[in-house]
Amino acid sequence: MQYRDFGQIDFKPSALGFGAMRLPIVDDDSSKIDKKQARQLIYSAIDKGVNYLDTAYVYHQGQSEVFLGEILKNGYRQKVKIATKLPVWVVQSKNDFNRLLDEELTQLQTDHIDFYLFHSLNKDKWSKVLKFDLINQAEKAISNGKINHLGFSFHDEFSVFKEIVDTYQKWEFCMIQYNFIDESLQAGKKGLKYAAEKGLAVVVMEPLKGGRLATAPPSVQKIWDKAKTKRTPAEWALSWVWNQPEVSLLLSGMSTLPQVEANVKSAEKSKIGMCSGRPHSGKFSL
Repeated sequence: MQYRDFGQIDFKPSALGFGAMRLPIVDDDSSKIDKKQARQLIYSAIDKGVNYLDTAYVYHQGQSEVFLGEILKNGYRQKVKIATKLPVWVVQSKNDFNRLLDEELTQLQTDHIDFYLFHSLNKDKWSKVLKFDLINQAEKAISNGKINHLGFSFHDEFSVFKEIVDTYQKWEFCMIQYNFIDESLQAGKKGLKYAAEKGLAVVVMEPLKGGRLATAPPSVQKIWDKAKTKRTPAEWALSWVWNQPEVSLLLSGMSTLPQVEANVKSAEKSKIGMCSGRPHSGKFSL
């Protein structure tokens, strides 16, 4: 496994992080995690060097955190950092911060959250963060040892992203949607570079655009077909993200063992500068 820098934090994350939002399920019910299969996936990823697990209060209808708490008890908690998120839209008062955080700590069966994020910030949710003084509540939780590092995940325009980054000087990391199709969407490449310049670690979500980039657009596939190095569409898409020095790690919501094995194999070969150009420019090569 390859490991990268994480902003100014003394931690080397695996290039590949495990996103626990698309775990295998039973009866097409997202609240019913197939525990046997999901346990195998996560243990396999950790055993192969993945050391960053991402979850959230709402994933799998509230069951993702519960499941991780159950399976990490047997020594695996010490092998990984856990990232989870405050559902800002649920907050109705300042007191809700501690109530929700304590619930998440209980569900995860841990005494601290390594990386805690305000979930899915946009203009409206950011206003709520300010209205209820949630950053101050988070700082108190850090002082009490319940949180180690504070960040946010983001879905809005770059101007909102910049405002959030600039308003609070102690952000340590952020999470943005980023892939070769969405290079200019939401925070985009501008946000990636801006956050990195400010010293924030940047976690990338949706590197495969929810799995849609596991099949390449025809115009892009024509370019890849001409490359000397042969890769699957998923490998090309992940490599495009890993190629960039500002990226601290990328998350993959893996739901099958072959996905874990393929993504870990790709991560083992990942490095900054492994690609050149952009798919649509005709210069995307390894």
